[in-house]
Formats: sequence, structure tokens, C-alpha cells
Amino acid sequence: MVQVETVAAPLASRPALPLPAGAVDAHSHVFGPFDRFPPQQASVYALPDAPPAVHKGLRETIGVSYGVLTQPAPYGDDPSAMLSAIEGSVGALRGVAVASPDISDADLADWAARGIVGLRFVEMRAPGGARYPGSIGFDALEALAPRMREHGLHAQLWASADQYAEALPGLLKLGLPLVLDHMASPDRVRGAADPAFRSIVEQMAGGDIWVKLTLCRFFGAAADYGDVRPFHDALVQAAPGRLLWGSDWPYVRLDPAPDAGRMLDIFADWTADPSVRKAILVDNPAQLYALPPFEGEAG
Repeated sequence: MVQVETVAAPLASRPALPLPAGAVDAHSHVFGPFDRFPPQQASVYALPDAPPAVHKGLRETIGVSYGVLTQPAPYGDDPSAMLSAIEGSVGALRGVAVASPDISDADLADWAARGIVGLRFVEMRAPGGARYPGSIGFDALEALAPRMREHGLHAQLWASADQYAEALPGLLKLGLPLVLDHMASPDRVRGAADPAFRSIVEQMAGGDIWVKLTLCRFFGAAADYGDVRPFHDALVQAAPGRLLWGSDWPYVRLDPAPDAGRMLDIFADWTADPSVRKAILVDNPAQLYALPPFEGEAG
């Protein structure tokens, strides 16, 4: 059994501006309970104690109605913890799993029936330059694409902007929605005029490309993320109908951990048009993840 080093999951504040009904956190994670769901791979970071009950509390605090879970690398290609969280959420959660090309059609069909809406593929490297243990690269996506189309799964990608700019023309030919993590991981120092980032923005106009507006992976950014805003503004101007918001809670490898409520405050401050905020928080994820109409009250 893999030894588990854990840390407490970070708390969040309530956003200053209440979110519209049906708002979605399109990128977060669950870990544990570890007595039932120990990691499958040695981890390069301490694992947050973030089981479904704690995740539910986070959703209630920040006011989101739905969440989309992303498989953490330490769980490899075993989505048991995520599937358990989805099944206990009474329809509030969906998931993005990890699979190698040798997965069976029966397993893909079972996952899709139980709330898995996509598979994640990673080219971003861990500290030290190696692939994150448990992650699957873009080469597997090309092998899996025909069966992903059959089961209605999209591809969630994590890579650098340079890697995206090079890979997207070929990946678009696979006929799958492509969801880029962490604002397409542009180079903060090179700025929003960087050719790699501009290439991604331009390709969004003609391809099935979605981008998650998550701020927290901009290492070295200003405390208020002001130096990141030009990337946000460029994406919102170019393709407001293809953007999603994600917290990335519980913020592995980040010390101190961000505050998810504060992340939403920054998003609201930078996205002044209420109709655009609603599109990014509600309408776009409802379309991509095939979410049912929300019948409760706003958060």
C-alpha cells in the first residue's frame, strides 16, 4: 500500500457577489476517505484530506450548484473515489477520469453511465521534469479518440501554451471537444501577446476548444493576480461562449493555498458584464457537461 502523507483541506470564504443559480465549479478534486480510497501512485505532494463531505461544504460556501471533479494523479486510472463522490452527490457532480488505451469498452460505458464526462491527458511536467506519476499523455488521446466519441466523452488537457500551440491543430482533427486547463497555461512573463497564447486564442474561433479560467497555477503572479488579467481579458473578448470557471480546490502544491471565494471575487471583478459571468458560470458548463436545469435557489 502506498504511504499517505496528508494535510488539511483549505477553507474558503463566501464570495462578495452571490452566484447565479446553476453555477458550476468546473475544476476541483476529491481525495479519500483514505481508508476506503488510498492512492494508487506515490505522490509528489501531500494529499489534502478532501473527501466528498468536505467538498460539499466547499460548494455550499462558495455558492456553486454543480461541480466537475478532475482525477488527481495519485489515483492513477482508478476513478473509484471520484465515482463514489459522484454517486453520493444526488446529481450535483460530474467527473473527468484518466484511462490508458487498453481500457475496455465495458468500463468506458460504465463510467459514462455513472457521471464521467471526459478523460484527462497531461503533458505538463512535475517539478524535476518528469511526468506526474499516474498521468497519461496526449499519445493515448489519439488512440482513445474513436471510443471517446462513441461514449460522448470530451478530452481535458493540461500542457504548456507552447505544447498546446503545437498540438492543437492535430488534436482538433480527432473530432472531440478539447478542454484546456488553467487558462491554457500561458507564460506570464512573456505576456498575452506571446505567439503561443495568441495561437490558442485564434484557434478557439474555429475549433471545439474550451478554456478553464483558473488563476492559481500562475506561479510568481502578483498577490492580486493583476499581471494575469490580460490573459483573462483576451480569452473573454475572443470566446466568451467557450470559457468555464474552475477553483482547482483543494490546491495541491500551493502554500499558502488560495481562497476559492476570493478567486470568484476576482473573476467577478474582471468580468463586469453579468450576462458574460452567467455564460461562463452557468450556460457554458451546462452545455459542455450536459447538466440538467438547476431547480434550486441561487447560492
